[in-house]
Amino acid sequence: IGNAFHYLANEFMNLATDEPKFKELFQLGASQLKIEEIASTMQQLFYQLKFFDYLNAKDVNQAQPLLQVWQGLQGLIKRFAEILVINRRYCSAEKLISNTFISEGRKLKHYFDLPDGSKQRVVGEFDCLVFNFEAKRLCVVEFKTYQPVDPSAQLAQVALYSYMLWQKKKVPVDSAIYCVLPEFKEYKYSWEELENTVHRLIPYKLQQMRQWLIWEPPHLNPPPPTTQPHLCEICPQKQKCQTYFVSPDISSTDNTQESVNADAIGEELVATLQSFKIKVDYQGAAVGSAFIRVKLKPHLGVSVNSILRLSKDLQVQLGLIDPPLIAPQAGYVSVDLPRSDRQVAKFEDYIKSQVLPATAPVKIAIGVNLEGQLVEADLSDPNTCHFLVGGTTGSGKSEFLRSLLLSLIIRHSPKHLKIALVDPKRVTFPEFEEMQWLYAPVVKESDRAIALMDELVTEMESRYQQFEQAGCAGLTTYNQTSRQPLPRIVCIFDEYADFMTEKEIRTALELNIKRLGAKARAAGIHLIIATQRPEAKIVTPIIRSNLPGRVALRTTSEADSKIILGGTETTAAYLLGKGDLLYQNAAKLQRLQSLLASNIQILST
Repeated sequence: IGNAFHYLANEFMNLATDEPKFKELFQLGASQLKIEEIASTMQQLFYQLKFFDYLNAKDVNQAQPLLQVWQGLQGLIKRFAEILVINRRYCSAEKLISNTFISEGRKLKHYFDLPDGSKQRVVGEFDCLVFNFEAKRLCVVEFKTYQPVDPSAQLAQVALYSYMLWQKKKVPVDSAIYCVLPEFKEYKYSWEELENTVHRLIPYKLQQMRQWLIWEPPHLNPPPPTTQPHLCEICPQKQKCQTYFVSPDISSTDNTQESVNADAIGEELVATLQSFKIKVDYQGAAVGSAFIRVKLKPHLGVSVNSILRLSKDLQVQLGLIDPPLIAPQAGYVSVDLPRSDRQVAKFEDYIKSQVLPATAPVKIAIGVNLEGQLVEADLSDPNTCHFLVGGTTGSGKSEFLRSLLLSLIIRHSPKHLKIALVDPKRVTFPEFEEMQWLYAPVVKESDRAIALMDELVTEMESRYQQFEQAGCAGLTTYNQTSRQPLPRIVCIFDEYADFMTEKEIRTALELNIKRLGAKARAAGIHLIIATQRPEAKIVTPIIRSNLPGRVALRTTSEADSKIILGGTETTAAYLLGKGDLLYQNAAKLQRLQSLLASNIQILST
């Protein structure tokens, strides 16, 4: 139907331009012309001069689809009749049709400059170019033999043609979609509408399409599944594209819809800032599991601080529960806005079970970044050998610790890795109490916690004596030469604040943390200390100075955020909770989504 309709629609425009009988229909003045009569006569002429012969040349089995084609042509010809009658007010009958249907070449080519500095060649061929004398404006038209599920998909095509024609002719070009079946509908977009919105997004969308071509699961931001799969049969990209939609494990539909909406959200943000006299350019958006990062480029002379100060105003204007996180980045300002349909980063999508050798780096899973990539921390790195983790109730701290622990045991043999767990609340690690990786039974009492830390200090000193005898500087070199490699020991200490109420216990723990923090890395012993009360009296300077790695989930106050992340960093107080976190590695701060491990009881036994 589509091919036949496009061929015949083109034949109609050629016939109307060349056949004198069509010109004769417009000899009267515009006020005397009746659109219905003109449309009916044009339909009859086209049927007699072109369509009847076309119909007779076809097989009888094609009668039903050709009837649909004719019905579509009737609606199109009526719309053309309306345009011609309007144009007759400004043009002679002799030149009316040829000046309305612009018959020059319809093929277009343009090289777009993309945000990453590269170029993308785009070629296309539009269906029809019409001149509206009343508006003194060209309009590029595309014919569709179906009604779109999402008109924006059609808008993208004509917006490209509009932009490319503007580049070629240097005049504004409106756009329209004529959907002819089951009934004629017109979707029209003015040059002004496209210039201020869609045209500015084209380079970013082309770059996004490039990224889709190299996308692989389980990363975020997959290519969007088509809303009209029946069109896949005629699509030249089917062989490549169909592989994106076969996995039910990747919940791409919701994420893609939010990706589409991200541009509208970005434009709304730009408009809101402009209402405050802050001029910025929209530079695209990245869609994460929990939030959308809108990238804005301030105009020359616009201070970044002027945008930062509007955080609470944006909260009100955009209807957000909390102020958005705004931060200067390399070349742009990022504004993080919560997703309306938050996604889950499933543990099993990012980490698979395997047994690594004793000499392999021991890494812990921190979370998934905006590009859908897993971010891990190497415990042998001096910047990430020990961790301080803070987050209030509901922040996802316990789930973060569980996924972190699971990322260790799923990849390392109990011979090469031992885990010491401290769980005073008795609810964080119940599934792990019988696992083979335990260094000692799970600790739940304060006196046993002190004893465990004493044991780790003793183990550290013992290992250094072994390294000295073997002439090795640390665990890595020792395990490479020794016939009996020593396992790394990771101590995960949940709710540290519960042990800080009594002075004697606090003093003993601080002393051990200081000793382990200063020397334990080379011995292969690592501390991960977590609390939901990262207050100054709980997380003392001694503890902070000996735990270089930091993970901040949502905190109850800006002061707590500063304690975990240091300096004046207050952003943890405005995180979304449920695993939305900030990971600080040296001077670098990343916003990530922690993994959710839903089947721990299977994987850890």
